[in-house]
This record gives sequence, structure tokens and C-alpha cells, in this order.
Amino acid sequence: MASLKEIRAKVTSIKSTQKITRAMQMVAASKMRRAQERMDVGRPYADSMRRVISHLVHASSDYKHPYMVTRPVNTVGYIVITSDRGLAGGLNINLFKALTNSIEDYQNQSVKAEFSVIGAKGVSFFKNFGGKVTSAITDYGDNPTFEQLNSSVQAMLDDYDSGKIDRIYVVYNKFVNAMTQQPTVTQLVPLPEGTLTEDDSGVRTDLSWDYIYEPDIKTLVDGLLGRYIESIVYQAVMENIASEQSSRMVAMKAATDNAGDLINDLQLVYNKLRQAAITREISEIVGGAAAVS
Repeated sequence: MASLKEIRAKVTSIKSTQKITRAMQMVAASKMRRAQERMDVGRPYADSMRRVISHLVHASSDYKHPYMVTRPVNTVGYIVITSDRGLAGGLNINLFKALTNSIEDYQNQSVKAEFSVIGAKGVSFFKNFGGKVTSAITDYGDNPTFEQLNSSVQAMLDDYDSGKIDRIYVVYNKFVNAMTQQPTVTQLVPLPEGTLTEDDSGVRTDLSWDYIYEPDIKTLVDGLLGRYIESIVYQAVMENIASEQSSRMVAMKAATDNAGDLINDLQLVYNKLRQAAITREISEIVGGAAAVS
């Protein structure tokens, strides 16, 4: 059994760790609020872009952008968005599980996979997991610009345009609330048929109409699809950042609470040992006095 000195040293060490985890919890809570605000600001724009693009997908027009045309799938690409730092509970692990499940489904169909990674944790994962990583971005911070992320996204789109990849997915953690983050695998291109088939009230709409395009349909659609890709990927990064901070806040709170429980348990053991030592000393004194008398 540990001595009183060893238990005191353990309690002191755990208290020091508890101070760190409590500070990290408060920092993560502050960052989560700011990240959630940035995420909420971007959601209406991303939803509007989905709605506009969905109308174009279902419109009856002669011009079909390559991103609107489905082709046989021989190779799929994944844009994997992870965190740069750890200590975020099971956030990245759950995301990798969703990713591997999707990869296994395609491997069963003899379809190859390529990866474009955003985040240091994703880079570390693929070093062990294997797989063809075409590009990687790390240290993108808490409030990145799309220019920081563009090289990784553009590399995947270039492979799609050249025919090396036939389908691209975005993999990220969707922020539901402070306690829930949902690993999400979303098809980016070609545009899925169900990009958006509901209006603001949640009622399904008929999207079979066509438009009058100015200056011309190709210029307009090409520009809109570029904006669409940017908005979807950037919003996914914002969602993942908010998820990261909320998951870290919850993980650090759990660590702080567990440290408190461990300190209480050690304190109880310490008190029992101390009481036993005092009782033993008293018994020795009484026994000695009786022997002398």
C-alpha cells in the first residue's frame, strides 16, 4: 500500500492537472461561442446556395456542367476535414469510423479512393491507415479563409475535371449542439439529385422549371458552381471547428470532474492511513506505559 507521502504527492500532481483541464475547458467554451457565431453566420448563405444549385440541377436546359453529370465510378475522392489539435474526446475517431465505413463500401465494389486532408489529425491518421493522399493542409487556425483551404480543394477538383476521380465527398463533423457532433459524409460532386428539394417551410417543391440566363447559361452556371463548392467546403470547415471546440470543452469538463473524484478517493485513503498510524502510535504508547508500570 502507498505511503502517506506518496499519496500526498499524487494528490498534488492531480490538483495541478485539474487546474490545467479546468483552464482548457474555459478556453474551449469561449472559442466554441465564437466558432458557433461564425458557423451560424455562414449557414444561411450555404443553404441558399444549395437551393439555387438544386433549381439549376432540375432545370430543363441544354447545357450541363460536368459537375451535374453522373458517370460510372472507378475512383472516389474524399476531402477529409479534421482538427489540428487533440484532446477533443472521440471527435476525430468517430469521423474516421464514418470515413472507413464509406471506403469499405466502395472497396467491396472494387472502387479506388484518394484523399485530400485538412487538419493535422487527418494527416497522422493516413500515415498509419495508408491510402493515396494527394494534398494536405495543416495549421489552418480557428478562423481560416477559403484561400487557405483552396489548394487542397482545387487539387481534388482538378482530378475530377481530368477524369481521374469520378465522385468527391466532403467528410466533416456537423455541429448539432454543444453535446452532439455528427460525423457526416456528404457528396460534393457530381451534384446529388437530392441537393435540395424543399422550400423554407419544409414543403417539397417542383423544381422542373427553366430560366432566362444573362449573359449566357454557361457563364452563369460555371460561376455559381464555383461559389457553391466554396460555400459547402468552407461551411464544413466552420462546422468542424465549432464541433472541435465543443467536444474539447466537454472532454476537459469530464477530465476535471474525474480529477476531483480521484482526489476525493485518494483523500479518503489518506485519512484512513493517517488514522491507522495515529491509532498504532497510541497503542504503542499505551503498551509501553503498561510494560513500564
